Amino acid sequence: MKYNNLTEKRKVLDNYRPLPDELVNNLDDWFRIELTYTSNAIEGNTLTRRETALVVEKGITVGGKSLIEHLEATNHARALDWVKEQVSRKPSSLTKKDILHIHEIILKGIDDTNCGKYRNIPVRISGSLVVLPNSHKVPDLMADFISWLKTSNNLHPVELAAEAHYRLVTIHPFSDGNGRTARLLMNLILLMSGYPTAIIRKRDRLAYISSLEKAQLGGPIEDYLKIISKSVDRSLNIYLKAVKGEDAEQDDSEKLLKIGELARKVGMSNSTIRHWTKEGLLEVAEITDVGYQLYSLDMVETIEQIHSLKKQRLTLKEIKEQFK
Repeated sequence: MKYNNLTEKRKVLDNYRPLPDELVNNLDDWFRIELTYTSNAIEGNTLTRRETALVVEKGITVGGKSLIEHLEATNHARALDWVKEQVSRKPSSLTKKDILHIHEIILKGIDDTNCGKYRNIPVRISGSLVVLPNSHKVPDLMADFISWLKTSNNLHPVELAAEAHYRLVTIHPFSDGNGRTARLLMNLILLMSGYPTAIIRKRDRLAYISSLEKAQLGGPIEDYLKIISKSVDRSLNIYLKAVKGEDAEQDDSEKLLKIGELARKVGMSNSTIRHWTKEGLLEVAEITDVGYQLYSLDMVETIEQIHSLKKQRLTLKEIKEQFK
């Protein structure tokens, strides 16, 4: 992996520093919600982007959503706030206490028994062939991990951040919250190094998880590193357009489709889309003020997967279990 392009973009951004307070606050607010929404969505939280903003910024509860989903949103935002307070430090200064503290904030009120503590039970990743370390090995593996962090100054900051994330989720030191803690650690290292945070979009969830699993099973890590590198590159572009006063480009991947638009795109009827939604196979991204259900482009890929599984003569119930 080469990171010259990212280094050059960061240097261009550095030339604009210090950034105007109003611009910094605006970008911070946007990234705070986007990181919270996407990181939780990767783990299965069903709050939409708009709902996440209402919960985090306004303290409003969303009907039909669980207390845990609300806590996941507020906890992640608080953990990110703590991360931002550490940016004057160096990655080599990070300690076991810092990682445990991030995890404690993430699971506060959700699992108070285990928050901020290493696991003492065996765990498996649902649907994955990856075998995780025995819980008895976790303390020693984490001590080695902290030692590695302190002695890896030769790596490019983006590679260091990505590698730290990969190593932490591979150790899987906690009973829950490993992915969110690892992504926050990765973004802490990026911020410490002068880079913006990396947002792994919801639509990239499958590629992101698959690339991690490929590396954990002994394959190349390059696909995973490319995903993180592209995430940092997108964030740099957002900052550079903002400081130059350019309009942000609309990311087509974030476009939301009405049910009819989705149906036409995949060559299906509205009634089938509604039925699959009711069955829990398709997710509604947002509901407009007048009650229209909107779907993300992710659902196009999901529908293709459903069709593929139906060709294997699986029932909708069996397909739903596959998705779980």
